[in-house]
Amino acid sequence: MTDYSKIDFTPLLGIDPDEVVTHSYVRDVPLRGGKTLALVTLDNGRDHTRPNTLGPATLLELGKTFDALTDRAARGEIHGVAVTGKPFILAAGADLSKVGDLPSREVAKLLPQLGHHVLGKQALFGVPSFVFTNGLALGGGVEIGLNADYRTIDRSTAAFALPEVFLGLIPGWGGAYILPNLIGIENALKVIIENPLKQNRVLKADEAFELGIADAIFDSANFLEDSIRWADGVIAGEITVKRPNVPGKVERLVKWDAAVGIARKMLESRIGSIPKSPYLALDLLKAAKSGTKEEGFEREDAALAELISGDQFQASIYAFNLVQKRAKRPAGAPDKALAKPVTKVGVIGAGYMASQFALLFVRRLRVPVVITDLDQARVDKGVAYIHDEIAKLLEKGRISPDEANRLRALVTGTTDRSLFADADWVIEAVFEELSVKQDVFAEFEDYISPEAVLATNTSSLSVEQIGARLKHPERLVGFHFFTPVAVMPLIEVVRTPNTDEATLSTAMVTAAKLRKNAVITADTPGFVVNRVLAKVLGEAMHAVDDGTPFDVVDEGFAPLGLPMAPSALLDLVGLKVGAHVLDTHHAAFPDRFYQSENLHKLAEYGTLLEKDSKGRIKGIDKGAAKIVSGGTSPWTKEQILSRLEDGLADEIHRMLEDDVVHAAEDIDLCMILGAGFPFQMGGITPYLDRVGASERVFGDTFQHPVIRGVS
Repeated sequence: MTDYSKIDFTPLLGIDPDEVVTHSYVRDVPLRGGKTLALVTLDNGRDHTRPNTLGPATLLELGKTFDALTDRAARGEIHGVAVTGKPFILAAGADLSKVGDLPSREVAKLLPQLGHHVLGKQALFGVPSFVFTNGLALGGGVEIGLNADYRTIDRSTAAFALPEVFLGLIPGWGGAYILPNLIGIENALKVIIENPLKQNRVLKADEAFELGIADAIFDSANFLEDSIRWADGVIAGEITVKRPNVPGKVERLVKWDAAVGIARKMLESRIGSIPKSPYLALDLLKAAKSGTKEEGFEREDAALAELISGDQFQASIYAFNLVQKRAKRPAGAPDKALAKPVTKVGVIGAGYMASQFALLFVRRLRVPVVITDLDQARVDKGVAYIHDEIAKLLEKGRISPDEANRLRALVTGTTDRSLFADADWVIEAVFEELSVKQDVFAEFEDYISPEAVLATNTSSLSVEQIGARLKHPERLVGFHFFTPVAVMPLIEVVRTPNTDEATLSTAMVTAAKLRKNAVITADTPGFVVNRVLAKVLGEAMHAVDDGTPFDVVDEGFAPLGLPMAPSALLDLVGLKVGAHVLDTHHAAFPDRFYQSENLHKLAEYGTLLEKDSKGRIKGIDKGAAKIVSGGTSPWTKEQILSRLEDGLADEIHRMLEDDVVHAAEDIDLCMILGAGFPFQMGGITPYLDRVGASERVFGDTFQHPVIRGVS
């Protein structure tokens, strides 16, 4: 077994000389019977905007603090050790800001070893160890508690998670071994793999408690006092902690491997086989059913070292920085002070998309929202849908009864256009046809305020042409959501040559208030996401029309790492929509975008994939396969991938030359947030650089330097 105490960890200190150190402050808390609890408080001295993080200097200091407490416990000076954090924050995990600068795999391996060395000291005090999770706990912040004997949690903790798989890593400071042995394999699979892959879902405090990750839960008002009192009871032997989710022999013999096998099949169907971290996490969880904790830690060391030094993690750090930094400071955004106030929203349309918009606006902006449509029956149906969705939020406990009543009262429907007169923001969600949208805006302009902003959710039409009949086209902006509206974090804000700064600023500020990330794009076919996906679907259909079976096409595209194969993507967006997207792009760029008559035939047929009763894909529908048969020049998987990569490199390079967005980073951000492009791939441009497509097509790379792993 590795003796962590003999490892020299100082090479890690040179990686980030400017690390914001989270210090460990100790004070003694008297308990009953003359006993003492040593309370360690983690605090980096910054406010809530800079959470505690666990960099090398932080961990080494914490290790020395733990060593001193071990000595005190041996002398009988203390009878328990507890760790907590600064107000509302325990720790946001490892400090990843400089991990990309690690010079070698050997140095990379020191990071998991240091975490195991320091956090593992909590098992060596010789007295009970506790962690009082008083707020935010992510990654290593959760693993501090997992390495302790007992854990409490503040009921108001809003974010508790092991997000490592989302970032291309694994929980490498004990989480992959300790958690399944604490709460069972199925629960651990949910926390370590399923939740990160569901838009990085986090646990609330009550969920962590119910799973058994925390032994006790207390209200915020007296959280620390209650936790100390509880710890006193444990130390005194008056409180016995019960852990019903700890796996027994039956689970280890029967359920464990089966649960891992089911999870593996789920991953293969959802994300393919390219991302490494979910599968390494699965391997670690499978192995955790037996062996010692020390063996589990060594497996984590090896797995994390492999991931940290690889291409996928370097790409993940690039993607993480895009989402955390660039998305919050959008390129080309006007001064926020120019934004107009939005005190009432008008939604033109009452169908599914329009109703989703209305629900999002009323929830996030808390302003009156009025919807309209061609007749009262459609309006009533839209309002009823919104009210039903509010009721579901109430049932799930995500809003209070008072809030539900307020939201319902803010939503109204009408066929009277004059009730849009005092709306500051009017967005349309009508049929995707240019003349229809032109007619709608021309009609409503006569009713609304001269200051009101007009927004269109078009995904493929020219925003400038949509506003061609407006008296004031300068107040029109594209505001392209992705479905499902409540979940997808991207909005493409489309600026026409006429859009003024106040309108653009209002759109960007409104997107932020909706808790969406906005990227400004030029008014060009497909904007960013749909233009890239049109290239993907076009190449797929070109190969199919030439005689390549759909399953071969799907396999050929797999290394790109898209969240779903071309056949599944077509099924998701709809065959008619897919055909429309290809037609639109072929009309704009006939020499570069393929137009497929077979796709129109498939749209008329109505089905591409055969599914079972639970909606799971069984394969290509036989009738659909017959429709696309007949090609005589099938492509190999190698040809498919090469043509796709070169086609994407060419198209994205043209988009940047035409200033569709400000930089390659904005295209990557759009693909990550709007198309689910995996963090592990880092965005489309780093991928195209790594595989050589950029050099082949335009003799340069998108990123300088190219984003690669370390040796």
